[in-house]
Amino acid sequence: MYKKPKHIGIIPDGNRRWAVEHGMEKQDGYTYGLLPGLRLLQQAKELGIEEITYYGFTVDNCKRPSVQFQAFQKACVEAVDMIAQEGADLLVIGNSESRCFPEQLLPYTTRRPVYGGGIRLNFLVNYGWQWDLSHIPLDGKPYSQDISRMDLIIRWGGMRRLSGFLPIQSVYSDFYVIDHYWPDFQEDDLEDALVWYAGQDVTLGG
Repeated sequence: MYKKPKHIGIIPDGNRRWAVEHGMEKQDGYTYGLLPGLRLLQQAKELGIEEITYYGFTVDNCKRPSVQFQAFQKACVEAVDMIAQEGADLLVIGNSESRCFPEQLLPYTTRRPVYGGGIRLNFLVNYGWQWDLSHIPLDGKPYSQDISRMDLIIRWGGMRRLSGFLPIQSVYSDFYVIDHYWPDFQEDDLEDALVWYAGQDVTLGG
């Protein structure tokens, strides 16, 4: 078996563009991103991945039109509900003091095993890198201190940027981009990314 990353970061981009291309309103795309998230989690568990972090939505995303904001809020709540049924050590992290944070997710803002636990799963909701790092002057650690360093980040939708995704944990991450949109997720996406990662020279700066 090829070398596997312990922790994979997931940037599920392209939901709005996918919706437009399929004759829908932009906000409709978020619903079609739910099943791919569940399928990827199931696949990762089968492959023995130890930790996954999903990028839900950011503080900056809250500036979008209210109909889109409400749609991705709802989608994040539904995604966490689906994930919880699969079994994971689940943590939802983001600025929970903001009105943008769904109150239904407050019980998950401290790590808790659901349905027997298992893979460590982090879900970033109303997350902002400035918010995360603002906690460092208080105790020397970010708000995301319970999340480990990411070995591999996979981004769907063709964009070549991190968009503020966990700046501390991504410092030595390998970055793999998939051109098609997140709702068009295929199991080969993860397999291809893992094969690519196995060929990388991971030195962590050494």
